[in-house]
Amino acid sequence: MTTSSQSRETFSGRKAFIFAAIGSAVGLGNIWRFPYVTYENGGGAFIIPYLVALLTAGIPLLFLDYAIGHKYRASPPLAFRKLNKNFETFGWWQVLINVIIGIYYAVIIGWAASYTYFSLNSAWGADPASFFFKEYLQMAEGMAVNFDFVASITGPLVGVWIFILVILALGVQKGIGKSATFFMPLLTVMFVILVITALFLPGSAKGLNALFTPDWSKLLEPTVWVAAYGQIFFSLSICFGIMITYSSYLKKQSDLTGSGLVVGFANSSFELLAGIGVFAALGFMATAAGKEVSDVATSGIGLAFIAFPAIIDQAPFGSVIGVLFFGSLLFAGITSLMSILEVIIAAVQDKLRMRRSVATALTCVPMAIVSVLLFGTTTGLPVLDVLDKFVNSFGIVAVGLMVIYAVLINESLSGLAAHLNETSSFKVGVVWRVLIGTITSTVLVYMLFTEINKVATEGYGGYPAWFVNTFGWGMAIGLGVIAFLLSRLPWKHLTDSTKGDK
Repeated sequence: MTTSSQSRETFSGRKAFIFAAIGSAVGLGNIWRFPYVTYENGGGAFIIPYLVALLTAGIPLLFLDYAIGHKYRASPPLAFRKLNKNFETFGWWQVLINVIIGIYYAVIIGWAASYTYFSLNSAWGADPASFFFKEYLQMAEGMAVNFDFVASITGPLVGVWIFILVILALGVQKGIGKSATFFMPLLTVMFVILVITALFLPGSAKGLNALFTPDWSKLLEPTVWVAAYGQIFFSLSICFGIMITYSSYLKKQSDLTGSGLVVGFANSSFELLAGIGVFAALGFMATAAGKEVSDVATSGIGLAFIAFPAIIDQAPFGSVIGVLFFGSLLFAGITSLMSILEVIIAAVQDKLRMRRSVATALTCVPMAIVSVLLFGTTTGLPVLDVLDKFVNSFGIVAVGLMVIYAVLINESLSGLAAHLNETSSFKVGVVWRVLIGTITSTVLVYMLFTEINKVATEGYGGYPAWFVNTFGWGMAIGLGVIAFLLSRLPWKHLTDSTKGDK
């Protein structure tokens, strides 16, 4: 057996790839992060830096991932090895980032599944915050790691892992392609209905005014522009191996840049739709409580599992809104988790040359066990919070920066541009190379060192130093060390054509 592009699985066509790529990009952050980031950074004025970031960093980096994956037709470790044998470490770094994200992303999907069911009878009662932290999560007091399992968490979590494992074992087209083609239209329909319903709630205009009223003075603040680049960077699934892996499954004569433009603008369109729906609902909540939108606006877990249940309790057809909202989180999470795990499975397949079903089990079963041990307990939420912060702010940004520098040092941008132009409708050239080499790299450097300085001087989240050092800095540094060690392991059945450049 040899490593060859001819034997590699492929998507059935461009549509399946686009649905899968959009499914990866459209995740929890689109729904619960983008609206609040927009609100906090100038409202309607934020759209300007957001679009600038999309055009100068998001789409160019998307093209870079597509070019690497499609040209070398391999998972990140093997693709970077083919680029230059010394770059394999970057690929394993991306794989390990997906391992960390995968083990905690699954538990949030489990929460969303539970809350979809809870929406039918408002099981959280009159105090959604107390229900979520005390009754549902049963959070322990203090910072520790224990194995006091919570059945209401572990049950759905195990169910998520089994469901995902079955889909991924079916393969690229039969599993990922067909699932994405089903889930993405369903997610879109559900979310459009949710947005329309939210727009007819009393006070929805108040929320939309709060979201879209522009504060032009914000455009003079560097942090607003960094926030725009950060949102684009994290929401498009770029620079941590997902799009490299997915594009490696495209057929040889594929319109790479045309597909990238569709994926990029579809992702941003969904974020805008999410902003309208979420703030229309928050406007209703503020009106009903006699408060300002600023008093009820939040993001992340607080928005999803505390604010929205409160909205559901008060809104007409609240159960319908609840099922649509949490069902949307569920489906968006599933399509994103599929892409996260596929990066790892593809790398294991390439490295060990084993059957897909075996690689899927070898990957997902240990991750599922770790996921349950860490997040199925009363101490899971603080661990999740720290892992999420550090793997995103340091892991993904750092490896993205290293990949750009590696490509520049290897003088590969011209060759990758030529590959993109060979089959693509939208041609790239000097502008694309300049954007990758200057604007994008500069922004990533600023983001990385600003966050390092902030967390190093202020700590994170009020957690004890030992906790942050273990699950934060320790994890982030450990990824790089383990990635290097994995790159030293021999490849099974590696042919001369895949050994990398000298």
